[in-house]
Amino acid sequence: MLCFSSLRDQPPISQFLLYFDLKMIFARYAVALALCASTSTAFVAPRNAGHGVQVIAPSDRVVSPLMTSTLSKPETETEAPEPAVMRPPINLKWDKIAQQLVDVFGYSQTEVDMYAGEVENSKEVLMQIYKALQLNRGFENACNQQYMQGKIRGFMHLDNGQESIPALVDYAIKTGDKKYSYYREHTHALASGVDAGAIMAELFMKETGTCKGAGGSMHIFDKPTYFQGGWALVSEQLPYAAGAAKSILLDRKLGISDNEKYEKHDVAPPSDDDRISVVFVGEGGAQNGRTAELLNSAAKDNLPLLLVVIDNGRAINTYTGDVATNGAVYQQGIHYGIPGLLVDGQDAADVAKGGKAVIDYVRSGKGPAILQVHTYRFNGHSPADPEHERGRKEEKAWARVEQDPIKIFEDKYTANGMFTEDELKEMKKQVLNDVKAAVKFADESPMPPVELAKQLEYPDAPDTDYNLKPAPAFADAVNARTISPEKMATITAHIEMLRNKAIAGDISIGDAINLAIHEEMLRDPTTTIHAEDLQAGSSYDIPKLTQQTYGQIRAADEIIDEGHFIGKALGEGMNGYRPIVELMNTNFGIFGMAELSSAGNTYATTGGQFDMPMTIVGAGGTAPNQSLGAEHSQPFHAYVMGIPGLKICTAASPDAAYGITKSMIRDNGPCFLFAPVKMMKEAKGKVELGVCAPLNKSVLLHKASDASVAAGKAVTVLTYLHGVKEAQLVTDEIMEEGFDIDLIELRSLKPLDMDTIRKSLERTHKVAILDESTLTGGVGATISARISEELFDLLDAPVRRLCMDDAPVPYASSMEVAVVKRGSDLVKGVFDLITKKY
Repeated sequence: MLCFSSLRDQPPISQFLLYFDLKMIFARYAVALALCASTSTAFVAPRNAGHGVQVIAPSDRVVSPLMTSTLSKPETETEAPEPAVMRPPINLKWDKIAQQLVDVFGYSQTEVDMYAGEVENSKEVLMQIYKALQLNRGFENACNQQYMQGKIRGFMHLDNGQESIPALVDYAIKTGDKKYSYYREHTHALASGVDAGAIMAELFMKETGTCKGAGGSMHIFDKPTYFQGGWALVSEQLPYAAGAAKSILLDRKLGISDNEKYEKHDVAPPSDDDRISVVFVGEGGAQNGRTAELLNSAAKDNLPLLLVVIDNGRAINTYTGDVATNGAVYQQGIHYGIPGLLVDGQDAADVAKGGKAVIDYVRSGKGPAILQVHTYRFNGHSPADPEHERGRKEEKAWARVEQDPIKIFEDKYTANGMFTEDELKEMKKQVLNDVKAAVKFADESPMPPVELAKQLEYPDAPDTDYNLKPAPAFADAVNARTISPEKMATITAHIEMLRNKAIAGDISIGDAINLAIHEEMLRDPTTTIHAEDLQAGSSYDIPKLTQQTYGQIRAADEIIDEGHFIGKALGEGMNGYRPIVELMNTNFGIFGMAELSSAGNTYATTGGQFDMPMTIVGAGGTAPNQSLGAEHSQPFHAYVMGIPGLKICTAASPDAAYGITKSMIRDNGPCFLFAPVKMMKEAKGKVELGVCAPLNKSVLLHKASDASVAAGKAVTVLTYLHGVKEAQLVTDEIMEEGFDIDLIELRSLKPLDMDTIRKSLERTHKVAILDESTLTGGVGATISARISEELFDLLDAPVRRLCMDDAPVPYASSMEVAVVKRGSDLVKGVFDLITKKY
């Protein structure tokens, strides 16, 4: 055990932490002895056992050298008894916060004093803070009342006790800043300037709500204030905020900005543009790996991004120290060169002072930063939670009495004479009247019409003709100022070479997609691209020469985590850009299921406020003799079929890949193009240059003869990806047997082209599906069900599914033949359909 004499050799903060730990060790040892003396059962930790009770972090944590002199405990505090709660207050006074700003952020003492004076010496600022505290408390109390009355439904998460954070937002965050919150976001929206009536109406599921009743409590969005969520999955908002921060840098680099309709136009941001992206996360959610990815990305690109960590000591209701080792989230940026500040959330003025200094650090272009606010949440995770977790109810009861930031503010500023009690009461009265008005507005508002749900499925209708969409008028001007003549000459020659291949019928699928991407990136400079190994062209040359032409700002090499850069693309898409995500192998998209799901939901969830342009492309599927093993042979196209809002297409030829890619980039919603992994370089063909393909149509590649139809010897064959090649290889064999097929390539899996299927079945009355997904939950299962439900009267035989077995795809071809279907299976399937009596 460390002896007390060794404390003298430690830095001040380490002295305090070591002292604190030793004190806790002896206290717990005494409790253990008492327990052992009274019972023979095993030792049980006392209520205050845990990791998160120290000022910064327990002494067995790594403490940054940057922080070793900043938070030593004042002598007057060492004698105070510790509260009998799991998570005692940190009692972090302004002088210790100020020292952090000097030591970690490089501020001078004069500058720190200025931040303090701007708050403490201004009655107007202090009243602004108090008004925000009361508005947020009053609004959340009203929400709780309306929830109990059944007017607010679903899940709801309240912010009582943490009002100092939205008060900071109200004081220091600007309208043009991008704000990304999580599911406990009512107060963040209020503080960002979103109308209280519209927020309450959204909670009431009314048409006048921020999202027309489509979002609800966890999904508040407001375009005019750049309030961009409201996201329900823990920590998913982190990469979105990085993408939003990237959009600010893109605006500056390209010299474009939002007009009054929040559309990009050829006007550069002002020279003093200091917008930032702000993202909120709980300290429990900050343990998610997305935090490390965010910090890496923010540091690498010097993003104007602030991570606000709301540290209430609870991951849902569970004491965070029970499930997480490092409670000092503000120190997690040290390895990335990102500074962090810890403040005590019970003093709203100190949060405003310290928070404003950190925000200004980010605004000044010095890079990202972290602000951790130690606070207490007075309510459970949601009104529906039982709160059986260790110590939760006792902690809430104590915190409401001892740690109320509103009461602390009132006591402090009436005691020093800044305000009279009557002044504060009058402000509270005004605020509560505003809250009552918001409730009344929501109560009297109409419900949204039933038709709105389907209208919010896609930003662009499935039958959109993308050839008619105009290019931005500023394209030539932006290209001229961002692409050098030498680079333009290089890319022009590259495009010309690919076009010549396309005309000659010698272009591959990968090159066709690359050609479409370059044409669209030049046509619309708001188009960006993200990929792993992007500089090298990835595996199939899809992003070839993009970074070399458009620079790293528009063509970003990414870390090996698809969820992170799909998330960044989502943030760019919400802020006026058209990101392309190249996945190399589409199965890698499994890492991004949360982000893909939210991309599909965003347009609807926001009530149609935010388009979600995003093109995801990659090689996938399962070919016979693929020899890639189970993980590279998963039917990811089937996995994403159930995500609402996605348009999902396939391309088994260069022409299809080219035309579909161009349309997807122009679409205002999220689109996913699957290309066949084993045909990316081997399939060659001609391309109809400059033409966008529909995103809702299948294509009849081979039509059965009228004679075979009349003789009842024709079958409709539906397939896609490698199935197209397999079917084409055996078409002659089928015809030699006296049969024939309508071969339909399912270029659009979602929405499904039922019209083309119907027209074929009106001729053949029999259908076989050569499916590159599994028996259970596969694409073929969906198609079969729809045919049986909608076209049953046209069938003379059951739908024949030729699909992958449910077993994982083996590497060895001798086993793989039992799992993956091929042309020979199609021949047999057609034969059985025609010859078998039903």
